[in-house]
Amino acid sequence: VQLQASGGGLVQAGGSLRLSCVVSGRPFSSLGLGWYRTAPGKERDLVAAISGDSHGTNWYANSVKGRFVISRDSVKRTVDLQMDSLKPEDTAVYSCGVASRGLGFPFDFWGKGTLVTVSS
Repeated sequence: VQLQASGGGLVQAGGSLRLSCVVSGRPFSSLGLGWYRTAPGKERDLVAAISGDSHGTNWYANSVKGRFVISRDSVKRTVDLQMDSLKPEDTAVYSCGVASRGLGFPFDFWGKGTLVTVSS
């Protein structure tokens, strides 16, 4: 599985960014997909996840619930993360991941990240 994330950048607090990740190498519809972030000096945390096309399940970390929205596009083979009302504590390297056996199983592939910096 190959994953390529894009869309990071510098934004002021309260602003928005949209991240996108192209997924290749496996049949797309059944994959569990997610976005992780690694803040400076911290471990990688899962912030949002979405199930395969037939299940329609989304999950969000409490820290981003109500501000971030994860979505997937089976034609483009992408998983996006719309981030609104950004806070300085959202600053991190964001990377996309794949749970090849489906959501509920461990994530087993990750792509290189894209840096999001939120200024106060």
